[in-house]
Amino acid sequence: MPCAVILTALPVEYLAVRRHLVELEERMHPQGTIYEQGKFVANGQEWEVGIAEVGAGNAGTAVEAERAIAYFQPNILLFVGIAGGIQDVAIGDVVVATNVYRYESGKVGEQFFLRSNVGKSAYALVQRAKFEARTRKWLQRLSSTSVPPPRVFVAPIIAGEKVVSSRNSDIFQFLRSNYNDAIAIEMEGFGFLSVAFAYPHIRAIIIRGISDLIEGKHDDAIESEEVRQAKASHHASAFAFEMLSKLEITSRNLRESHQETKVSATNFQQKQQLEQRQETLQIECNLTSEKLKQLEWALVIESEPAVKFQLKQQIQDEQKQLIKLENDLDEIERFLWSN
Repeated sequence: MPCAVILTALPVEYLAVRRHLVELEERMHPQGTIYEQGKFVANGQEWEVGIAEVGAGNAGTAVEAERAIAYFQPNILLFVGIAGGIQDVAIGDVVVATNVYRYESGKVGEQFFLRSNVGKSAYALVQRAKFEARTRKWLQRLSSTSVPPPRVFVAPIIAGEKVVSSRNSDIFQFLRSNYNDAIAIEMEGFGFLSVAFAYPHIRAIIIRGISDLIEGKHDDAIESEEVRQAKASHHASAFAFEMLSKLEITSRNLRESHQETKVSATNFQQKQQLEQRQETLQIECNLTSEKLKQLEWALVIESEPAVKFQLKQQIQDEQKQLIKLENDLDEIERFLWSN
């Protein structure tokens, strides 16, 4: 039987997903994560679906996605929930992510140098999302439809660790300047796709309903936040299950998927180790840069020739160390980007 895993961040999202399943049973991961496992039947195909509420944030989502993959060994991996709209969208619209930008990654020196990481949804699922958006059959899964009906956008989004609620904030201006093609923002997508990247045989995608707007006036201002979140979750889950109903998994796909999951788990652990080393090197670079500034300032104000000579030697040593650290950091970053 084909298997899908659907992760959510909030209770309202989880309940919206849960309503599409039957024969639900509780499951528990050895580490304590509690899942529900149910069935979804459509177009002559029965799916086993595991669902979990994993909380907010990229880091926690990455951990839970890895656990869910190991536990269920799914063919399809979905993150379904709500998001804030940045541009073009309205309350209740659905956004399917093609790319997810992680805006908080970069290099800190005298100024911040942006080095965006990008997570990508599976090509086949992006194409399916575009097709379902055109046919609009997913609207039949809604209990009621507003006028005008909600739209579906297949486009880039942004993921970070901050809740951005004002278009006047510095961080919002930064996002609009650097990611002007992104139309929504959330907090879990990059962590989710970074794990899925290590399992190329598992197709993954992110589906979000718009619950609030950061830029522009709410077109649903008379509704409370609770109502808007429930509407957005309902719409996102309806589109997710419409997509799932159109996917076909063969017996051969199932066998190959289970075999490749075991291999990919090892690759993911290696990637995690490199990312930890990357963070350590970045910290060392920052500390060395700060030390260089202090030594250079000390050299400016020092008058004793002997002390100035020692300071120059120290500066040269620190410069060499900084170059080595930056080269090591660049090498790791190139490897991570190419893999």
